Amino acid sequence: MGSRNKETLGRRKANFERRLEERLSSLIKRGLESPGIEKDALVKKLRANIRAINDRLKAIAKNEERTEELAKIKAEKAALPPLLKDQSAGKDKPSKEASEEGTEKKKKKEKEKGQGQEKEQKRGEEKKQERKKEKRREQEKEE
Repeated sequence: MGSRNKETLGRRKANFERRLEERLSSLIKRGLESPGIEKDALVKKLRANIRAINDRLKAIAKNEERTEELAKIKAEKAALPPLLKDQSAGKDKPSKEASEEGTEKKKKKEKEKGQGQEKEQKRGEEKKQERKKEKRREQEKEE
């Protein structure tokens, strides 16, 4: 049931609907009433298949709409005069000043990060020295 073709899904849906109608008529001929028909496993399965196909058809329709919208947008962009294209393209590109500011900020962050790492290393070394001192004191007390 992984088909994306509308015609194929339409045929499958028609087939399931036909089979469902046949099943319902046969159950009615047997004398089953509404609650018994609703509990029938084959009826449930056929209705589930029909719902699944309807969901797929909705998804296909949604994709087609989206494709049409994108095609319209693309056609509108292609229809713009060349001058307008350049102006709209210029807005999207950041200026050199902004990019320079960004690089300065990056350098500053890297520098601060490096300083932070140095501080952490110093703290780690200080802790090691404190531990050594504590061990020496304990050893001295034991003696």
